[in-house]
Amino acid sequence: MARKTPEVPAASLADIAFMLLIFFLVTTTMDVDSGLERRLPQWVDQDQLDDNVQIKERNVFVVLVNRNNDLLVENEYAHIEDLRERTKEFMANPYDDEKLPEKELKEIPFFGSVEVTKGVISLRNDLDTKYGTYIAVQNELVGAINELREELAKSKFGKSYSSLESDKQKAIRKIYPSRISEAEPKKAK
Repeated sequence: MARKTPEVPAASLADIAFMLLIFFLVTTTMDVDSGLERRLPQWVDQDQLDDNVQIKERNVFVVLVNRNNDLLVENEYAHIEDLRERTKEFMANPYDDEKLPEKELKEIPFFGSVEVTKGVISLRNDLDTKYGTYIAVQNELVGAINELREELAKSKFGKSYSSLESDKQKAIRKIYPSRISEAEPKKAK
């Protein structure tokens, strides 16, 4: 007599697979991508560009990040934790230091005649820089400008920057503009 091979009941197999799928969907956590909230500059036609714009070296705050995620600020090694304060000092130049950016006198609504910085932040990173480091550096640079705006809003209007009317916010942005120039990343050799 020939033996019959036992069959595996397949009817409940689909149910089990479906329940496992639901289990993994419910218990799996999704990483939220971190990113930057940035407003891109207006498009400028190539014919309108002025290629002769020269920026004095003292007006540029150079921040470099290498492939080892080391931070070089103004040709000195630095920690990300110190970047915000150094950026604030550079952009505000409170004591008119000759090594920090020049200021020009401008007429700003609500403030009158004010000295406004000509400072520009130049950021360059290596292609192998970790994304987390890049985001952390960006956050510190933008955070420094935001803190300067917040401090000015509180001292002048007694309110936080975000609660001000748009025309007052615009005036503060003219005093502390967000000038962050990002050079194209390069591959280290």
